[in-house]
Amino acid sequence: MQVNVSARHGHLKAGDQQLIVEKSEKLRRFFDRINAIEVTVDLEHQEKPTLEFNISADGSHDFVASASSTTVQAALDLAIEKVEQQLRKHKERITDHKVAGHKHLEIPDREG
Repeated sequence: MQVNVSARHGHLKAGDQQLIVEKSEKLRRFFDRINAIEVTVDLEHQEKPTLEFNISADGSHDFVASASSTTVQAALDLAIEKVEQQLRKHKERITDHKVAGHKHLEIPDREG
């Protein structure tokens, strides 16, 4: 899995970039088919940075989440929550729609 972190309108601190990579890699435990994660931090408004996730996965659409907050770390936490929810919901949607096979169907007893 590849994690790309980029910044617009400024530069990220090394600690912030490392934190983003570490938290992004943990998203794999929610959905294991993730191929790449792109994180863009927009620092145009220094008092309210915006962080956006764009996650591509095999066999599904891209997952996108963005959040703004007073710090980069706070925006990261908000965006991570949003994308985790999307990944959980997608995985639940995939795994819950399986049809029971013939072996598992119950046949009612016939009396008479």
